Amino acid sequence: MGRLESINVSRGGVPKQSVFEAWIGAGGVDGDRQRDRRSHGGPDRAVVIFSLDVIRALQREGHPIAIGTAGENLTVSGIEWTLVAPGAEIAIGDVRVQITKYASPCYKINGSFAGGDSSRIAEALHPGWSRVCARVIAEGLVRMGDTVELRTP
Repeated sequence: MGRLESINVSRGGVPKQSVFEAWIGAGGVDGDRQRDRRSHGGPDRAVVIFSLDVIRALQREGHPIAIGTAGENLTVSGIEWTLVAPGAEIAIGDVRVQITKYASPCYKINGSFAGGDSSRIAEALHPGWSRVCARVIAEGLVRMGDTVELRTP
């Protein structure tokens, strides 16, 4: 079991700011917007999730990353991040999401990485360090501190 550490939204772009609670629906996190809808959002990319444990490891390597600066909507801790892969499901209270793909690094998050190199979280180069995209299976309200459960296929 893990924990929902942060819910992050923005009017478009990064960093995303933390909110105490949010509705997660088929279209994503209520209050979150994407400027480039060709590359972000949509049913299979409704929610972007990242691990606080990975963020802390990246900080120890010297990267200036922080919660929300990599554009994630949900920051979680306490789950084995290497098991969070396409096909897996994450339950947070009544909300259930299914991981659809690894999120490709974007130049807009380069400032979160030493030397401006966001490829540090590219799944192809560094397996187990990537953010993930998810589709919403069951909608609902989430709050910081909620329990996170990983269900692998």
